[in-house]
Amino acid sequence: MRIAAVETSTLAGGVALVEDGRVVGQCMLNISLTHSERLMAIVDRLLQDCGWSPEDLEGLALSIGPGSFTGLRVGAATVKGLALALGIHVAPVPTLDALAANLPFADAPVCPLLDARKDEVYCALYRWNARAMERESEYLALPPLAAARRLKPPVIVLGDGVAACQPHFAHLADGVRIAPAAHSLPSAAVVGQLGYDLLASGRGVGPDEIVPLYLRPSEAELKVRRG
Repeated sequence: MRIAAVETSTLAGGVALVEDGRVVGQCMLNISLTHSERLMAIVDRLLQDCGWSPEDLEGLALSIGPGSFTGLRVGAATVKGLALALGIHVAPVPTLDALAANLPFADAPVCPLLDARKDEVYCALYRWNARAMERESEYLALPPLAAARRLKPPVIVLGDGVAACQPHFAHLADGVRIAPAAHSLPSAAVVGQLGYDLLASGRGVGPDEIVPLYLRPSEAELKVRRG
């Protein structure tokens, strides 16, 4: 089965192509251009470089959040449009799940931390269970101090929210390890691999069922509520 995966939950964004669980190609750009300016161009270029056509795709995978409200909307709209046009299913992959999966075989609990802006981070706790990363907590949006206080040593942390939490790690002493920068961003290839497993097991959904995972209301929604 050939699938395309889209990751737009952070300022970095990417697309990957996966065939039968094998990553065929990936493009990631950590630059200031918005996802709406580059996403379809990346999809088109990657398909061409790998010798695929859109009609070759049998499924799509999407990083559904939490993350940037704008980025998630752009990714969801793009994937919904492709799925509708091609008549294929979509695998929704939570962003924190994909980020934790950057560290398979970890010998300690793993906590991805994503910058949520407004002095908060998105986080969840995971543990390797011999087959995959298993989530052991809810998806949360917390102030950095509160997120750090939830951690117990030993623990491995990763993501662009680590910097905000690091000043509050004193209670962890030597029991906290920070993953290398190369593992700190959600990967479209990992989203594709997790999405492939969902699609292969029949857990894909129709494009109308795709709902981004926001965890909190957007600023626009807050303004409406405030009147």
